[in-house]
Amino acid sequence: MQAKPRPSRRRTYALLASAAALATAAALASALPADAHTGKGHGHHPGRYQDVQLLSFNDLHGNLEPPSGSSGRVTETQADGTTKTIDAGGVEYLATHLRQARKGNPYSVTAAGGDMVGASPLISGLFHDEPTIEALNKLDLDVTTVGNHEFDEGARELARLQNGGCHPTDGCYTDKKFKGADFPYLAANVLDEKTDEPILKPYWVWKKKDVKIGFIGVTLEGTPGIVSADGVKGLAFKDEVETINKYAKVLQRQGVQSIVALVHEGGFPASSNYNYDCDSAGAGSGISGPIVDIAKNVTPAVDALVTGHTHTAYVCTIDDPSGRPRMVTSAASFGRLYTDTTLTYDRRTGDIVRTAVESANHVVTRDVAKAPDMTALIGKWNTLAAPIGNRAIGYISADVNSTGTESPMGDLIADAQLAYGKELDPETDLALMNPGGVRAGLTYAAKGSEGDGVVTYAEGFTVQPFANTVNLQDFTGAQLIQVLKEQVSGGNAAAPKILLPSKGLTYTLDLTKTGADRVVTDSVKLNGTAIDPAATYRVATNSFLAGGGDGFTTLGQGTGDVVGTDDLSALADYLTANSSATAPIAPPATDRITIVQ
Repeated sequence: MQAKPRPSRRRTYALLASAAALATAAALASALPADAHTGKGHGHHPGRYQDVQLLSFNDLHGNLEPPSGSSGRVTETQADGTTKTIDAGGVEYLATHLRQARKGNPYSVTAAGGDMVGASPLISGLFHDEPTIEALNKLDLDVTTVGNHEFDEGARELARLQNGGCHPTDGCYTDKKFKGADFPYLAANVLDEKTDEPILKPYWVWKKKDVKIGFIGVTLEGTPGIVSADGVKGLAFKDEVETINKYAKVLQRQGVQSIVALVHEGGFPASSNYNYDCDSAGAGSGISGPIVDIAKNVTPAVDALVTGHTHTAYVCTIDDPSGRPRMVTSAASFGRLYTDTTLTYDRRTGDIVRTAVESANHVVTRDVAKAPDMTALIGKWNTLAAPIGNRAIGYISADVNSTGTESPMGDLIADAQLAYGKELDPETDLALMNPGGVRAGLTYAAKGSEGDGVVTYAEGFTVQPFANTVNLQDFTGAQLIQVLKEQVSGGNAAAPKILLPSKGLTYTLDLTKTGADRVVTDSVKLNGTAIDPAATYRVATNSFLAGGGDGFTTLGQGTGDVVGTDDLSALADYLTANSSATAPIAPPATDRITIVQ
């Protein structure tokens, strides 16, 4: 299963980069009536203008505890141009930050951009993300859109997270029945193929006295290509722009003029620093990716877009179809940031005064007091998970990172799947792992009381939480080379998805070329021998790739299928067999892909 961004099949984008500049807030500067930010409303005589606080975040992925390694840090541009790294995240701290932000703001609404659950650490994933829904309820989340990961376990399980009830297979985890989400999940562009109607509410209206703001929620149209086929069976995913525009008209007919779109699709800012000013050289000039095209085409009736999916941080303005700047935001991922946006509501028109929209991303620092209710929630679920999560499954000599075009963690997983494949069938030749399925790396420093270098089952679960199976298939050498070319062509041309190869498979990736030519055909070798286009090779992949996921259509055409155990078990068995306290395993050298730039 895949979570990293997948550009739309219908769009291509060029990176419009601008110089990085310090910016802790982005604002649309324009003249306003003198009372535009002073009409807070008093008693029975409210002013014309009312500031509404919109707090938002996205892509939490069940990270209740502070994420480890780079997943738990953000980078910040300093006044002198240097970069500072800040530890961030954890719902105990997120709750405190949000509660502090709401103080003095009686008109405050909290929204999310999808992927609240799915690909979650053990504390949440082991319990089908019930702990995360409980945490979001305590965070007073008002509304969220669905993301692609909300479909990891299918529409029926998503409905259970919304409505409550015990899991159909695993039952109830505590003596209390799971109540479900207190907030609505929106799925305007996800239709039941039989009824042609949205599977959940398409929109929701927030009301406070005489102020009302409509929210429309959509996920990326390409969701079926990045989740398992079973998760989206019987569902149709419609165009994001057409859907938002459709329901904006519905809301307007109901008298709702202020509208926010929650879009689980995103962009790529020119800087990874969370406070990068992507408007430094003009509106939206420092961001690229699918959200740019979406923002440029969504009806001007929508006043702001809260986005996600790409796990990046940005606060940008992008012109709407009428040429007016409009705020587009994303708060990275894993609860490391939240966005605080001021929407100035005009009581006379019922609309947002677009020129008064201000927004900024804020770090969920860990130097504030922990929220006691979140500490208690984490403690409850950790107690239930501990017997499984604390079990040691291996030992490492150093951090095994998940970053880079070819990551050590991805290589390690591929090696584990190759070893398991050979157990199923000694004729297995190689393994390929999708980068989006590598959710984290392994850190040498102990996270709990297990000791440095010890890999626990919980840590392994964080790396591979999807419960995909390891599958074996036969491919010709020509097909294998085609698979490698699909990494950088077709739907993956704009944003390549480089598969992680098992040891023995080597080739050159020439990034000075374009499309499929970036894979140098003559360089593809297995154990030093050139791939024979006419020969047959036995390949191990996870079930997501074996189904043709992530645009690897050729991987969906294999023969001689054998379905094995789950991928986490394959990794755990490999670590147990190949490491010990006195002989820990070292991170693989990332030398299987030679990159020319």
